Amino acid sequence: MARQSYRVKFPGGSGDQLAGIIDRPDDHPAGPVLVFSHCFTCNKDLKSTVRLSRAMSEKGVAVLRFDMTGLGGSEGDFSGTSFTTNLADLASAIRFAAAEIGPVTTLLGHSFGGAASLALAGQAAMPDAPAELASLQAIVTLAAPSDTTHLAALLASMNGQIERTGVGDVSIGGFDWTIRREMLQDLRSHHLPELIAQITCPVMLMHSPSDKTVGFDHALRIMSLIQGSPRGDTSVSLLSLGGADHLLAENQADIDFVASTVAAFAHRHFATI
Repeated sequence: MARQSYRVKFPGGSGDQLAGIIDRPDDHPAGPVLVFSHCFTCNKDLKSTVRLSRAMSEKGVAVLRFDMTGLGGSEGDFSGTSFTTNLADLASAIRFAAAEIGPVTTLLGHSFGGAASLALAGQAAMPDAPAELASLQAIVTLAAPSDTTHLAALLASMNGQIERTGVGDVSIGGFDWTIRREMLQDLRSHHLPELIAQITCPVMLMHSPSDKTVGFDHALRIMSLIQGSPRGDTSVSLLSLGGADHLLAENQADIDFVASTVAAFAHRHFATI
């Protein structure tokens, strides 16, 4: 299926302009609309993100991939961001995609972007949930963590100066990133497991047992939280990506498989709104 891709800009949760790219089927009837959230310190132009988005659009799914505040082509200062601002940016992206393409039916989050997707899916079940979340019909995560506190602990261990003086640099992916104490405090303040237990729409967890960045135990915990929810009827699937690396960078076959599976999942749970 042919696709069209184009760049977009929209205001993020903090007011900064966020950069995005829409990959959508060309001349295709209405179908699933998916918002793709990238991993911590990553961006929309990560090779695997680009390939996944394009492949899904060629399978009938319209995709918005975007840069969180302070990353990639987006405005803002990364050191001033937090999980709270990530959630606000994702909510803004959902609103923009709904206006630009159509109601957002699916969220796909990679690693820490998966945590944000799960959190908003949990909020969608609340009585006072934002209107833009009402259209969500499916959630997919790739190598997502089951909490936000583990990242705070990891960052603190990478540079003790962050806790001692309030700011410090850490090296991630070959780049230095300035981290502030406020980011760690925000990460510790969120209760992601409680939100995960509130999710009502179908969830598919995709995770590699050999992931060296976010352990497979996180996927097992997320699945357990959903299955053990008092609601008891939320559909959750766990798909093991045997041999895949955290960023899906080593094997094109992993990209092809994930794109096909996510697209099929989005179509399966798509209902005309």
